[in-house]
Amino acid sequence: MPKKTFKKTKSNQQAAKDELEEPRNKAAQLHLLKGMKDILPDDQDYWNFIYDKVRELGHDYGYGQIATPILEPTNLFIRTVGKETDIVEKEVYSFIDKGEEDVTLRPENTASVARAYIEHGFVAKSQPVKLFYYGPFFRYNRPQSGRYRQFFQFGYEALGEDHPVIDAQLIALAHKFFQEIGLKVSLQVNSIGCPACRENYLQVLVNYFRSKRKNLCDDCKRRLTKNPLRLLDCKEAGCAEVAQDAPQIVDYLCEECRDHFVRVLEYLDSMEITYNLNPQLVRGLDYYTRTTFEIWPDSGETASQSSLGGGGRYDNLIELIGGRPTPAAGFACGIERIIIQLKEKAIDIPRTKKPEIFIAQLGVTARKECIKLFEQFRKEGIKAGEDFAKDSIKDQLSRASRLGVKLAIILGQKEILDGTVLIRDMENGIQEVVDINKVVQEVQKRLAKLNEIDSPDQPIS
Repeated sequence: MPKKTFKKTKSNQQAAKDELEEPRNKAAQLHLLKGMKDILPDDQDYWNFIYDKVRELGHDYGYGQIATPILEPTNLFIRTVGKETDIVEKEVYSFIDKGEEDVTLRPENTASVARAYIEHGFVAKSQPVKLFYYGPFFRYNRPQSGRYRQFFQFGYEALGEDHPVIDAQLIALAHKFFQEIGLKVSLQVNSIGCPACRENYLQVLVNYFRSKRKNLCDDCKRRLTKNPLRLLDCKEAGCAEVAQDAPQIVDYLCEECRDHFVRVLEYLDSMEITYNLNPQLVRGLDYYTRTTFEIWPDSGETASQSSLGGGGRYDNLIELIGGRPTPAAGFACGIERIIIQLKEKAIDIPRTKKPEIFIAQLGVTARKECIKLFEQFRKEGIKAGEDFAKDSIKDQLSRASRLGVKLAIILGQKEILDGTVLIRDMENGIQEVVDINKVVQEVQKRLAKLNEIDSPDQPIS
């Protein structure tokens, strides 16, 4: 009888070890996940420009900064965003963690801010509580220009007050943000009423779209029974055409909601803020009530697909997740889309300060002294370039030229013995010997003179 043989299989531990020991060139096959993006140094000026403006306006208008976790209980978004919305049905990154808890990478932040409002007892503070934030969010949707699976937003939320002036102030804040970063935008404004008056409207809306059912996409046919308000917000051409003639919700507002909306518009008029009444504007989340608005690029585009941001009132959200009835309103904007607009419009933004001088060295002793000099210049607010890992003066000065510095500080063995440095004017190549103990003051003086010459608004002495 032939002897049986058994194929020996590797343990998981051995397989993992073998994988780590594979040739290094296999690492070259690693790449970004679909829909993700690296933000490289050349783009960071745009991000910092936006973050600085968000913080500045937040502080100016009395908003405190809040940072919520990226990971939240899945139920938070099912209860707030809505189980029947595209976000929860198709787009959230949800999974069961090692503690057997159902968790989700946050697809938006208003629900998280509302949770924090309840959990940290903000209801006991002076109302409204005003908060702002920025950070990454996650949705599993089809990547396209300005829309990634990890994307960044900033937002402002005012919780605990139902006065229509709050709505108007938030819209004005959004308008002010875009005005101050140099982008022209159009404000689209609507009211979707409260649950009471919306119920009558939804029946009229469903009847209208049922009569056009053959022209609707599959998603909208499903929305007829699950989420009819989103019928007005579909991006499919056929559905958008049908929506143009749909009944308008403002015609079905109850007296209280109508009065609220009229007063919002009156406050906007008093602030001389231009806006467009848009009856198709409903926003994509279940928790909105009354005022809704979006910010569109002022470039002839009319599809809300191009929206730079939006928001509105969400008076039922906090009660929905276990808090007491608490009115609230807010908005959020997509940072990637804003940056695209800044680049397309060639908006001039503040750039990271470049080195004004370069410190070059020759020899071990000189390198040690130059490291000290670098710190001295930094403390005096003079940004210096360096390449201390290089030995060649030629290579170091080539880097100085590429950086476009005005002066090079050169220190070699002779200068170490003499207690001096060389200061080279990078434009004309003239070098002068300066006492090393006076080099910082001498550089400050020379930079002031060079900056004066470079400035067209200053007289040249």
